[in-house]
Amino acid sequence: MMDTAAGATAPGPDLERLREAGSEELLNLVREHLAELDPPAVRHVLHNPFCTPEILEILGEHARLAAFYEVRRDLALHPRAPEPLALRFVPGLWWRDLMELGLDTRIRPRVRRAADQYLLARLPMLALGEKISLARRAPASLLAQLRHDPNPSVISALFDNPRLTEDILAPVAHAAATPGPVLAAIAADRRWGARSGLRAALARNPNTPLAVALRLLPLLHKPELKAVSHDVRVPEAVRQRARVLLGEQEGGGVRGRPI
Repeated sequence: MMDTAAGATAPGPDLERLREAGSEELLNLVREHLAELDPPAVRHVLHNPFCTPEILEILGEHARLAAFYEVRRDLALHPRAPEPLALRFVPGLWWRDLMELGLDTRIRPRVRRAADQYLLARLPMLALGEKISLARRAPASLLAQLRHDPNPSVISALFDNPRLTEDILAPVAHAAATPGPVLAAIAADRRWGARSGLRAALARNPNTPLAVALRLLPLLHKPELKAVSHDVRVPEAVRQRARVLLGEQEGGGVRGRPI
């Protein structure tokens, strides 16, 4: 940005013009001042609604600019970025930016899938706090992996994810390998713990803490209680309580809920 004749600082591009110029003027500005652009100036270019794939390609091919992480990230996240350009930058993105990329429906599907794949590969390396943050907003494609995390804090964070469904969570409630604290977290959740299918699965899971399973039994339908009472995997105390509740229902005594 130096004037070689006078040694003074040469004026850079007007940032407001970079943001407001039309497509032809913007292209000319980028070409004319490419050697002077810095990440803030590039951000103005990218925020211009007339920023074209050609301009994005010029910025991405410039080695000095591409050395800045924020430039690579912003180019990959731009909806009009050429697919090869975006795919080139995806592997180097941080996990949070990969998540944002996978969630942005304006991005090309192949780029979003690549972001999901790289994020999935990094899951084992994430710290607990990062997994919790990810679980709250992760795209649906990652929920099938996150649901198997053994930490109940991660599972509880999944409950806040609007993309979580009972079909995604049901295998966790059914699996004999699911840790007891995770099963207890599902049962304690106001929304998911109230689902009839999940409650029945939790009551029959041998890893469900005894107190939790016993609390669930009065909330089950008669066929579900019968299934619990005959399931040899279920602790005997739970099976016995299910038989008692069945007897009370059949004898017209205390009932947990209408059948």
